[in-house]
Amino acid sequence: MSEKSLYERLGGYDAIAAVVSTLMVRIKADDKLRRFYDHRGADGIAREEQLLVDYLCASSGGPMVYTGRDMKTLHVGMRLDGEDWTRAMAHLTDTLEAFDVPEQEKDDVTSFHEALKPEIVEIP
Repeated sequence: MSEKSLYERLGGYDAIAAVVSTLMVRIKADDKLRRFYDHRGADGIAREEQLLVDYLCASSGGPMVYTGRDMKTLHVGMRLDGEDWTRAMAHLTDTLEAFDVPEQEKDDVTSFHEALKPEIVEIP
């Protein structure tokens, strides 16, 4: 019997999409992070959210195909700093806790995201 993928352990597409949706609400409500969404249309934000769902599903072992840009290209020029990163990660942790994600899966998700930090944060 093979070990379940992180995608399966998280509950699959619907569970990941629900977490992403809640995470985006939290980020857009954050006083510092909302600047990334303030003057954007709803369609662009919805597309970005769907790409994030696809990325997380594909990266966690699910059947989705991510067709977006790599993380470095996607975030270059956004001037994300260390505080932005810390705040976003706190929102991610709080969201995972709100969904009662088990510790092992929560650790796996946050470890995966921490590995992306050098590709995303431009200003330490």
